[in-house]
Formats: sequence, structure tokens, C-alpha cells
Amino acid sequence: MFKLIKMDGHARRGHFESVHGSAETPVFMNVGTSAAIKGGISTTDLREIGCQIELSNTYHLHVRPGDEVIYKMGGIHKFFNWDRPVLTDSGGFQVFSLAQLRKITEEGVSFASHIDGRRIFMGPEESMQIQSHIASTIAMAFDECVENPSPYDYVKNSVERTTCWLKRCIAEMKRLNSLDETINKNQLLFGINQGGTYDDLRIEHMKTIRELECDGYAIGGLAVGEETEVMYHIIEQVEPLMPKDKPRYLMGVGTPWNIIEGVYRGIDFFDCVMPSRNARHGYIFTWNGTMNINNQKYQIDSEPIDRNCKCPACRNYSRGYIRHLLNVGEMLGMRLAVLHNLYFYNELMAKIREAIDSGTYEDFYKRYRLALQERI
Repeated sequence: MFKLIKMDGHARRGHFESVHGSAETPVFMNVGTSAAIKGGISTTDLREIGCQIELSNTYHLHVRPGDEVIYKMGGIHKFFNWDRPVLTDSGGFQVFSLAQLRKITEEGVSFASHIDGRRIFMGPEESMQIQSHIASTIAMAFDECVENPSPYDYVKNSVERTTCWLKRCIAEMKRLNSLDETINKNQLLFGINQGGTYDDLRIEHMKTIRELECDGYAIGGLAVGEETEVMYHIIEQVEPLMPKDKPRYLMGVGTPWNIIEGVYRGIDFFDCVMPSRNARHGYIFTWNGTMNINNQKYQIDSEPIDRNCKCPACRNYSRGYIRHLLNVGEMLGMRLAVLHNLYFYNELMAKIREAIDSGTYEDFYKRYRLALQERI
């Protein structure tokens, strides 16, 4: 499933293979929460801009249209016409960040839907069943994501609960993959490391879950309130304990410079809504730094967003036109901006892979980790 091809320092170059095709790592997964990228981006667009893996959300798809609907449509790949890998997160983060009046027990979480208030129960078995119905390539284990910082004793108890839930996820995944009616009988399962910002809890939890039968391992519960340097520190504590022959996924991260730092510390998979969310508000990523295309100075600018970019927006439209579209609320403006940002992220990953292949990632890291943060 995963082959580590080369290392350059801690940076890893790998190849991921699945029943739905392959991906070269490090990889950024383009986030389509409800089986679509916000901003009017289709799966045919994703192929054009170099997306290797799409990510959708278990909780949102369970609420609308319902995982049973997707199952009856033949699984998510048929549902939205995509022939490459799909990862579904477990719904755990949304349960803890969106749901109101939630009640956590050892069995799972009871909560009110953020859409219509109806009561929903989700535990490890339910999360696996929903993800099996969706028939994603990779399913994420159901975990508890706590805020940072949280009291030590609460985080310790939460980690123990997450470990118990992971064992139940593994058992349920095996059962589901053995059923004749299951669409994807080769569905993979990634376990999630938790522990807040406490080194000892993170380390002990990683030691525990690496002994379990997971197809990959994620670091969760970061970029949720802690300082960036604290996040990097936690990665450095956990990474040496992660299996070398399994994919490593840093959940919900992040900016281009966060990704460069994550790769530098040994991470393979990334995802974040930032490139599409920022784009819809006119905040654009380029190789010269970040740009707010809403600024007045771009009103009569006939240049593309980035002269050296080959995305559909830069090949065909000017800064001035895209600014105008965003200013008047035309969907096309958001679409072009999102296409550019996602193209940039996928190109960033390609250049990272090239640097590792050539043994020059240290130079790439030093050149771009700060340069991409500059404001144009």
C-alpha cells in the first residue's frame, strides 16, 4: 500500500497505492467537505489542476444527503465522478466543533445536528458504517478532538477513550470489509494520535496505537488553538515513534509554510480548507508570497495573478477582472481564485517531491519557508 522511496533528512518521498489508484507523496488532499470543493470546482477541474486525493467529511455527508443515499448511488466515486483515492475523516472533529448539546460516553457521542437539531448518535461502529457506505478509499478512526489547551486529566482520559474507540474501529472495519454487500472491501483505516499539547500523552499514545493494525497514522488535534511552534514541537515528539513503512498524516494543516515545515519533520499527507476558503475572500497564494486581490491597486491590473502559473485562471484572466468578479459577488470570481490556490498547493507538493528526489529539500526549505509568508 505504501512504499518509502527516499529520505532527505526527515523529509520522506513515497508512493501510495490503493484500489482507487495511486498517489505520490508528500501529498496535499483537496478538501471537498460535502463531496464538492466550495467555489464551483468539479472533479474534472481537480484532475486538471493535479489533485491526487480528494477528502470528504463523514459527518456532513451523513447529515446531507445521507450515507445511505451515497451507498445506493454506488459509493462516492460514482456519486461525484472521481477515479482517484478519497479519504473521509471520521466526523469526530465536526462532532466536537459544530454539534451543540453533545454528551460524551464510552460508547460514543450523542449530539444535535447543526442543520436541523435532530438527535444523532455516533460512535466508532457508526462512524465505520457510515464511511463504509460512502466507500471511501481511506477511512479515519473515530476519535475525540479536544481544544488546546485543555486540562491534563481530561486530555489523559480522552486519549484512553480514543484508544478504546480505535480498537473498536479496527474490529468493525474488518467485519464490514468481509460483507458481500460492502462496496469497497479494501477500505483502509488510519488511526489518529491525540494528546493535546502534552508531550508525555502524545508519546505514550503513539507507542500504543502503533502496535495496532492500522494502514496509516495521523496526528490529530493540532492547529486548534495552540501556537504554531507548539504544533511543530509535538510533531517532533511523535514522528520518531511513527512506523516508517506507513503513511503519516497531519490533519487539518495548513498554510504553504506549515506544509513545508511538516514535510521537513517527516509528514506525508496534508489537508486543509484554507486554500479554497481564503480564495473565496480574495486571498491568493503565489510563489512571491500572499496577495489580497481585493486591493484597489489591482483594479486596472492586466497581469495574471502569477506570470509563471499555468492554472486556468492565470492562463486566461487578469487580476483586474478577477478582482471585479469578487467585488460584484460573481461566482466565477470565487471559482477562478479557488482554482488558482488549489493549483498552487498541488504544484507546491510536486516541487517538494522534486526537491526530495534530487536531495535538495534543505535548500528548498530554507528558500521558501519564509518567502511564501511575505505579503505582496
